[in-house]
Amino acid sequence: MAFDCILRGGTVVFPESPERRADIAVRDGRIAGLLAPGETAEAGTTIDVAGKHVFPGCMDAHQHFGFAEPITEYRTETASAAIGGLTTILSYFLSSGPYAELFEPALAQCAARAHVDFAFHFTTCVDAHIDELPRSVADHGVTSFKYFMNFKGEEGRYMGLSGTDDGYLYDLMAKAATLPGAVLVCHPENIELFNRNRNRFIALGRDTLRDWSLAKPAFTEWENMVRAMVFAAHHGATLYVPHVSCARGVEEANRFRERYDRIHIETCPHYLTHTMESDLGILAKANPPLRTAEDVEALWAYLADGSIDVVGADHVPRKRATKEKPLWQSAQGFPGSATILPVLLSEGHHKRGLPLRRIAQLVAKRPAEIFGIAAAKGDIFIGADADFTVVDLDLEKVCRWQDLASHADYTPYEGWTFKGWPVMTILRGNVVMRDGKLLGQPGYGRYLRRPMV
Repeated sequence: MAFDCILRGGTVVFPESPERRADIAVRDGRIAGLLAPGETAEAGTTIDVAGKHVFPGCMDAHQHFGFAEPITEYRTETASAAIGGLTTILSYFLSSGPYAELFEPALAQCAARAHVDFAFHFTTCVDAHIDELPRSVADHGVTSFKYFMNFKGEEGRYMGLSGTDDGYLYDLMAKAATLPGAVLVCHPENIELFNRNRNRFIALGRDTLRDWSLAKPAFTEWENMVRAMVFAAHHGATLYVPHVSCARGVEEANRFRERYDRIHIETCPHYLTHTMESDLGILAKANPPLRTAEDVEALWAYLADGSIDVVGADHVPRKRATKEKPLWQSAQGFPGSATILPVLLSEGHHKRGLPLRRIAQLVAKRPAEIFGIAAAKGDIFIGADADFTVVDLDLEKVCRWQDLASHADYTPYEGWTFKGWPVMTILRGNVVMRDGKLLGQPGYGRYLRRPMV
């Protein structure tokens, strides 16, 4: 029986088994066969991937739309994801309003513009959101829910989010624990400690990138991580801790997982490459802040040994103008989806020997498993979606923000030379990016409804 297309000549990177030469046959948007190299088979199209490595379609499990121009960003940021070799993104939907009313209009806007497949996490901050959890799963296919431990009082108002307290978190955890497959994503941060530090630093005129990091020391992160893990274990909930920036946070998670293992840890590329001493200055302001060189190397070691489950970008497509302000007024975050793979390939694989299989786990297999899309995404097996990220391990290229297709007009990696780049993005058997050029059309990306399991 003929196939629609065959990827020929590549080395396939499997998350759970050794990489090997194989040809991959596709029919109706799904993987239909794993063939011996050069095996005769009829196909409508042949995609030449000779000399390249074929990963499962990679994903960014931590992206943000809507801080600048939401409708525009549905197009630009999914385009940027495709440029970066990503076939799936999971974005945070932030609102204090009822998702039963807000979600479908936003979904329609995104579906009409998306270049890659996408799913959402819902942010929770009012009692109605707790009540809505079962409906969010049943009606919207959303099974992951974000909670900001730092948004107490007015802290979250700039994002349109209401303040809460530990009592809210306690009830939220209890409800989430009753929903099979639900994941609670907790941003860990002791905001009371930071508020006192900030007031002291402002009084002293301290306003550098290093001061931002010192005002939010690692303690403000890992102390709240421990508290979130205690809450999760008490209720039996599944906890995902995003953007872990410090070695101590991973150490505490490893200790806790000895008695309760439903804890998942994410870090971000910038915590693997930049420190508080970065010469980027205010452009590198992030939350959590950048840490020390010792933290950077420790996080790489934790990637290698499996302590960290996922690398997500915490991608925020802000313009430079929102960053180039005095420290305490400058916007937090920056774009990063399109540079996840170059960082992991160049800084991880080539410089530190991080296995390709491990990279496939971090940006494909594990996020798919944790967030409920592993039946079709995150691995290469017959019946899975024909999503592939084709990588040229030897390609060296200078990173320029203009090449990344984001709404943002800068990148923290401007001028960096990376060795190892995605050169083709294939979504459901169709090439949507080749050699850094976008080929796919807006609206080809599909929304991924995730079932309760």
